[in-house]
Amino acid sequence: MTEQLIFATNNQNKVTEVKSVLGNLFEVISLKEAGIDIDIPEPYDTLEENAATKSTTIFNITGKNCFSEDTGLLVDALNGEPGVKSARYAGDNTNNKDNINKLLLNLDNIENRKARFRTIISLILNGTEYRFEGICTGVILTGPRGEKGFGYDAVFIPDGSEKSFAEMDTAEKNVYSHRKKALAKLIDFLSEKQY
Repeated sequence: MTEQLIFATNNQNKVTEVKSVLGNLFEVISLKEAGIDIDIPEPYDTLEENAATKSTTIFNITGKNCFSEDTGLLVDALNGEPGVKSARYAGDNTNNKDNINKLLLNLDNIENRKARFRTIISLILNGTEYRFEGICTGVILTGPRGEKGFGYDAVFIPDGSEKSFAEMDTAEKNVYSHRKKALAKLIDFLSEKQY
């Protein structure tokens, strides 16, 4: 029998991406599938604290093993912005396109386009929290390319590729993905625990 893990997110894009990695090993249940209708605030200044808040909240509600993640895009020339505010960079009630537009505007005429995606996963297993990190380095394009993906995928090319994340299918993206790297560490950990 496949073990269940609740993924503490309402972002269906992230659920799809995570299931593509963990799907054969674990039964990943989204908040919606678990019947939990809650929007968990992300008020902290670090990815670690925001991820831990989400997983702890869901564990306290369900008492079940669960995990969450928080991801930020850190751009060198912008002193690490948008960082922890990546999803709300252009303000509350904005969308991916608004965030990308603000990012490109802030990088206008800047030569240094280096950036990295950083993911922190917070797993709560039998009441104890564990954390895993994944990083993907790359560069920011001067304009969007591709129709796939979400977030900043259309303007990010990972090192070692000619394509933006938004030009890749899920399998291609998983070769480079920060989220995939963090999930690989999670898988190794759970395998050692014989979860």
